[in-house]
Amino acid sequence: MQWDDAISGFEGYLRAERGYSANTVRSYVGDLNALATFAEHEKVDDPATVGLPLLRDWLWRSQEGGLAKASIARRAAAAKGLTAWLERTGRASVDAGRRLRAPKADRKLPRVVTRDQASALLDGLALRAESGDPVAVRDLAVVELLYASGLRVSELTGIDVNDVDHERLTVRVVGKGSKERVVPFGVPAERAITEYLRSSRPALLARRGSEARTVDARALFLGARGGRLDTRAVYRVVSSLLADLPGTGPSGPHTLRHTAATHLLDGGADLRAVQELLGHASLGTTQIYTHVSTERLKESYQRAHPRA
Repeated sequence: MQWDDAISGFEGYLRAERGYSANTVRSYVGDLNALATFAEHEKVDDPATVGLPLLRDWLWRSQEGGLAKASIARRAAAAKGLTAWLERTGRASVDAGRRLRAPKADRKLPRVVTRDQASALLDGLALRAESGDPVAVRDLAVVELLYASGLRVSELTGIDVNDVDHERLTVRVVGKGSKERVVPFGVPAERAITEYLRSSRPALLARRGSEARTVDARALFLGARGGRLDTRAVYRVVSSLLADLPGTGPSGPHTLRHTAATHLLDGGADLRAVQELLGHASLGTTQIYTHVSTERLKESYQRAHPRA
């Protein structure tokens, strides 16, 4: 068995059976191609004959090469997934990666904007939308929904018009692992979406060229040319809004997801309810936002208390 054949078969498994996102599959395939190059340099041309020492050496070399802990952890996960699949499908007699360990990735606190900053950001978008420009009206609806619901950007761009329940103020989305969930949103987001559907979406849909796919007509959010809004466009919109705000860290749509979760917990929301809202498989992933709230409390204490 050749490395290319093994990686291709595993890639198909990740897509068809595990339902991994395109980005995750692409990252895993890139990692496994790097492993294949390393293994072939070590004269291991058949992935079924890979041993634990080679996998450990590969991760060690990656670390020595300056790769971040998060990237090494992902490489370990990709290798472990491949070797487990090889054994399960009878392509290998043992799972060489069963006992493979990688350094835990450093968990940095996510960037979060304050409530006042979020309000100012949305007020500025609303002012732009008053011009009636279809893109400005759409951007307001996009950002209102991201902040209201804590959606991932891929979930937002995948929403169809029929996924929105205007009476119950909920939206149906498909998250990681093709898992479907229903997420609530608030009245301001509903107003922004309703106005977008009334005035902006028809104008954007009219721009759709003959090359656009018919399926795009079902999309809730449309791009400037009438096709389904893509994640890069959302990144550009949100990054431009956050660029002038104080604070360090990423400036993409995930910052609004972090912000929504933190503000919910600050307001007294139950941790498990926030976990369900965000679509986290593990409660431990959601708990990072309790640390954010604690850090914000400590900062406020240090600034305000005379005996701090």
